[in-house]
Amino acid sequence: MTAGQKVIVCTGSGRHGGLGEAILRRFARDGYRVVVTDIGGPATDHLADTVEMQSVADALKTEGGEVLWTPCDVRSPESVNELFATVLETYGRIDVLVNNAGIGFVMKHTREVTPEEWNLVLDVTLSGVFLCTQAAARHMEAAGEGGRIINIASQAAKSGFPHMAPYCAAKHGVIGLTRTAAIDYGAAGITVNAVCPNHVTTGLGSAQNAYFSAFKGLSEAEYLRDMAARIPLQRIGQASDTAAMCAFLASDDASFITGEAINVSGGEEVH
Repeated sequence: MTAGQKVIVCTGSGRHGGLGEAILRRFARDGYRVVVTDIGGPATDHLADTVEMQSVADALKTEGGEVLWTPCDVRSPESVNELFATVLETYGRIDVLVNNAGIGFVMKHTREVTPEEWNLVLDVTLSGVFLCTQAAARHMEAAGEGGRIINIASQAAKSGFPHMAPYCAAKHGVIGLTRTAAIDYGAAGITVNAVCPNHVTTGLGSAQNAYFSAFKGLSEAEYLRDMAARIPLQRIGQASDTAAMCAFLASDDASFITGEAINVSGGEEVH
């Protein structure tokens, strides 16, 4: 089967400059039919609305592939099922799922985190991965051709960070889910892996830059300079680095890789 016949769905991909957009851009260039999906509610500093989602889809069309966009709230089983029903109705198949949707803008000391904030981060960043994995794998199993599920975890899935308790907990959970799902779905030829990037300056990354530079009493330029200095490759990660790993994990060359949590951190994360 050619890449042009294959279909990739990437959650949390409805924002310009986001990790999801970069991932879909790479797959579109590789000839996949791509599905842009995000929550699609009222626009905020952290959430994409349907206008921005459609704009991302229009931008991806310039890469030459087929593009579908549709809202999905990954916290809702009904919304998730509707997403995959729409994809199947449009394209008739689902080959790759990238679970990218997550919330990392709750940054405060653990003692200050409210139950509502905790639940929001866990619902999107961990439960959303579970619901989408379950729904996509159901269709992959029915088709009998295997598939690829790629979970965007984080360096925070392996190491703790100050003022990031809900995010670190959720991302650690993503690795546990990845390892178990890889076992459960292996007989169906479905690989399940996690990608663990360190800091990437997306829209969310910019908010983290502002918060943690102030927390450390540094300018953002000083904070980013110090970050690059501690990375062995001496630069900050780019969205294209993570996108490239996703493309590899979806390729035939990765057909015997499953249950892994692969660092894309320039050597900063060694766990």
